[in-house]
Amino acid sequence: MAASLIGGLVADNWSTDQIYVAEPDEGCRESLSSRFSIHTSHDNHSVVMASDILVLAVKPQVMRDVTTNLAEAVLRKRPLVVSIAAGVRMVDLSHWLGDYLSLVRCMPNTPAQVGSGATALYADPSVDNAGRDMAETVMRAVGLALWVDNESQIDAVTALSGSGPAYFFYVMEAMEQAGIELGLSRETARLLTLQTAFGASKMALESSDSPRELRKKVTSPGGTTESALTVLKEGQFKKLFAQTLNAACERSKKLATKLGQYTDE
Repeated sequence: MAASLIGGLVADNWSTDQIYVAEPDEGCRESLSSRFSIHTSHDNHSVVMASDILVLAVKPQVMRDVTTNLAEAVLRKRPLVVSIAAGVRMVDLSHWLGDYLSLVRCMPNTPAQVGSGATALYADPSVDNAGRDMAETVMRAVGLALWVDNESQIDAVTALSGSGPAYFFYVMEAMEQAGIELGLSRETARLLTLQTAFGASKMALESSDSPRELRKKVTSPGGTTESALTVLKEGQFKKLFAQTLNAACERSKKLATKLGQYTDE
């Protein structure tokens, strides 16, 4: 995700001289430096001191160690801190950073890797409009970026768009297999599935109609599409998806509690 953000910023004409990355792995540092011509370092503290916007792009399980180690530098430099780590609550980030409040929490998704991500952001109330604009600009470099009203909504975002690409991949996997079982070659089934998914998404993005209205427009009474949709309705497809997102949302809440164990100490 960090590499995707860097690539998006460079493509958005950010000066590579403005981008600093701390990376412990020498091979990764060399790769990033060669690929993007940016500043790289093994030293987190030096990067913090060079930053007005600090993006925390580390695994949730190591966030506590990373932020407690950075707390002194962050309190000295006072950058806007943007976290893209799933399941790490702002109350925990603030605590680990020495009760620091200039924080923005983001939930991007993997299509950011191809510049088509969907990111929801939530800012601490202390972050001003300029700070919000800076955070949004960074995340918009890899796709859609929008704000939610309260942090608790991030769990719903995680369930919907954070995990969402996997749901669509699963549907595509099922459609491709069904096409093969109907007699199509694997390559034909794959290409038709992918193009259909792309085309449907493009239509939905470019139309002022809701998905419900678009569905109605392509469903002729007594036709093949209506017959297919009847099977989905009888299988309670919408209910199944509601259960799917609820499971992901509840898991997100549990992970946040587990990662923020300091509150129980």
